[in-house]
Amino acid sequence: QVQLVESGGGLVQAGGSLRLSCAASGRTFSQYAMGWFRQAPGKEREFVTATSWSGGSTYYADSVKGRFTISRDNTKNTVYLQMNSLKPQDTAVYYCAADHMGWGTRLTSWNEYDYWGQGTQVTVSS
Repeated sequence: QVQLVESGGGLVQAGGSLRLSCAASGRTFSQYAMGWFRQAPGKEREFVTATSWSGGSTYYADSVKGRFTISRDNTKNTVYLQMNSLKPQDTAVYYCAADHMGWGTRLTSWNEYDYWGQGTQVTVSS
């Protein structure tokens, strides 16, 4: 079992930056693909970005490509989401998720993941 805890959310003005962290339990963190999803009030959960278990591949939603960057530090059991040039439409609860030995474009689908964090709120003001 893997437990995930997100942190780093907050309030930021449009054009600003924010860095989210997701800390994972267990000793097999490096064997999990990690993804970030977000959900705004009244909307469906949507894919943001993901990195494969090997760390060799990353995937980004078109809406965040060029602005967001996913990275991982296996020594700290942590995955990060660096968000730059934030827009009001980025406002949402952001969730991290883990998928054992995950790879490929199927990582863009929320139902492929095995474990989820509790979420952290990101609010971007205009």
